Order: sequence, then C-alpha cells, then structure tokens
Amino acid sequence: MSEKLDNFGLLWDRLLSVFSMFEFTDFIDILLVAFVIFSVIKMLKETRGIQIVKGLLVVGVLYFIINMLNMHASSFLFKTLLSDFIIVLIILFSPEIRHGLETMGRRNFAFFNLFGAQQGDSMYERKKAAVLEVCKACTEMSDKRIGALIVFERETMIGDVIKTGTVIDAKVTRDHIGSIFYPNSPLHDGGLVIRDGRAYAAGCILPLTDKDMLTTHLGTRHRAALGITEKSDAIAVVVSEETGKISIAHDGTLHRGVSDGVLMEKLLTYILPQKENMAKGVISKKIVKLIKHVKGKDKK
Repeated sequence: MSEKLDNFGLLWDRLLSVFSMFEFTDFIDILLVAFVIFSVIKMLKETRGIQIVKGLLVVGVLYFIINMLNMHASSFLFKTLLSDFIIVLIILFSPEIRHGLETMGRRNFAFFNLFGAQQGDSMYERKKAAVLEVCKACTEMSDKRIGALIVFERETMIGDVIKTGTVIDAKVTRDHIGSIFYPNSPLHDGGLVIRDGRAYAAGCILPLTDKDMLTTHLGTRHRAALGITEKSDAIAVVVSEETGKISIAHDGTLHRGVSDGVLMEKLLTYILPQKENMAKGVISKKIVKLIKHVKGKDKK
C-alpha cells in the first residue's frame, strides 16, 4: 500500500513540475493552434479539399508500407516527389487558402475600410435607388417568367467575374434590367453585376457552387448564385424561368421563393452602407416606410 502511495506521490510531483513550467502564453499558444486546426478542418469539410486530404492520407499510408518493406526504388520515387511537400500543399489547396484569406479580409476593420469604395450620402442614395429598381424589375420578370441573375458586389471585389462579361457601366433602371434579360438578348444568359449602385457589367460567367447535395430542381442560375456567394460576400438575386419564383443568395445560403417585401428588406439590409445610426441597430425611417409599403402591397 505504501509503495502505491509512493508511486502516486512521485507521479503527482512530476505533474506539478510540468505545470510549474507552464506559462499563460503557452496556454494562449495551444488555443491558437487548436483554433487554426479546427478552422482548417471546418473549411476543408465544406469544399472538395477534403477529398485531397483523403488522397494524401492514402499516399502517406503507402509511403509507410514501402518503408516497412524496404522497397528502395519506390521509396526513392516517393522521396523525390515529396521533397517539396510544402509547395505541393500550397498548389493543391490554393483555392481553399485564397477563400480563407478572403474571409479574413471581409472583417470590418475601420482602417482597412479606407481602401474600400466611397460610402458617402450620394453613394448611399445611389445604392438605395438601385435596390428599388432591381426589386421592381424582379417583380415584373417574375410575373412574365423571365429568368434573371443579378449580383450585388460588396466589400470583396469580383473583377475576375466582371472580366468574363461586357462592361456597360449604366444607371440601374427597371427597363434596362428587363432589356438585358429579355429572351434572346445577347447578354441574357449571364449575370448582371451591380457595383456601387450602377449596372457595371452584364453577361458575366459566375462560378458554380461546389455543393453536391442540392435539389435537382435548381438550375444553373441558382447554382451560380450560390457559387459567387460562397467565394465572396456578394449578394445574388435569381428569378426562375420555369416557376417565376424569386430567390436570394447570401453567404452560400439560398432563400427560395421570397416575396417582393422580403426581397427588398433583405437587399436594403445587405447592400446599403452601415451608417452610425444603423450600426446601433436603428434603420432609417425612410427604409422602414418603404419596407412596410411593399409588405402592405403583398398582403393585398
């Protein structure tokens, strides 16, 4: 019994010696590493990068077996291929690394907002007018079963998407949007990108979503809307050509079959720059009045 107590005391002394060298910065360091690993795993699970990880695990198992069996030729081949393993990882996971950096860059830091678009009163009014015109156009196209895909650029610049289309840089109006998406129009198949409250480019090709678990009823427009909101902080509005239903995509989530009032409410919330009174959770009285007016029309 005394021997067990001595062993327990010895173990306790060793634990105390370990924790006596443990500093608060070490605790922060462990938390940071755990957070990074958790974030990487979470990010990879939502993309095709998890398949690459599985492939790398298979390669690792094969390399271990080859070393165990002393297969010198195969071992030399693996060592040659994996000599610059860090560079290989960067190349394989470049889309995921870019997505992660873009996500961090979307955080609202006041200093970095100096590099963003102007957010004055004139810009505020222009964006509000653009939202109202888009809502009117979507309502008309929904009634006529005309398909449309409209993307609002926000903090993340989507110049690579704009390059695939035709730059028009015009005022956003209901009639202009209707003419762009009119069937057989040269630009009706692509997406319309709205930048700083102006119809900047039309006929743009958008990246499709990586999600496989999607209903078969979703067409290319809906998948493109999800894709652009997964890769940026843009807002996408879709009008279904088959059903006439209006959908809105934000942060990789698609809200289907929204009413005119809900569409306007979400767009006004997402698109308009956050003024000081909005930052405190108070929306402009004019916007509230507009939303109530549209919702009243929906009830009728």
